[in-house]
Amino acid sequence: MRILWGFLSGLVFGLGLVISGMADPAKVLNFLDLAGSWDPSLAFVMGGATLTAFIGYRLVWRRQAPVLDQTFDIPTNRSIDRPLMTGAALFGIGWGIGGFCPGPAWTALPLLAPGTLIFLPALLVGMWIGAKVKALGLLDAKGAAT
Repeated sequence: MRILWGFLSGLVFGLGLVISGMADPAKVLNFLDLAGSWDPSLAFVMGGATLTAFIGYRLVWRRQAPVLDQTFDIPTNRSIDRPLMTGAALFGIGWGIGGFCPGPAWTALPLLAPGTLIFLPALLVGMWIGAKVKALGLLDAKGAAT
């Protein structure tokens, strides 16, 4: 049953990305281009997502446990450190260059656009390299090279 709900949730998410234009890198890049052909329409998408998440969290936190699990899985690390900031910067640079973040990139894959076919393998290689760097302990706890 969890697989079905996961599939349906992903389907709704993917449809939302396509309908909103988030799967179109040109639309995303135009949103990020404040000095050029700025397209503010994605701000409405983000605003709608923020409002939906706000209401959803208020409803969910009233429950003792999630519907499909025994307990809530809440991260305990709340520190803003160098690895977090470095990862966020790399994510933003990748988003600005490619016009994709990972969810919309996977959603756009069936369109077989050349940008998607370049971005997704680069994303996967970057994730693999990041995991290797972390696993090999090449960064200390503060994110500095050892």
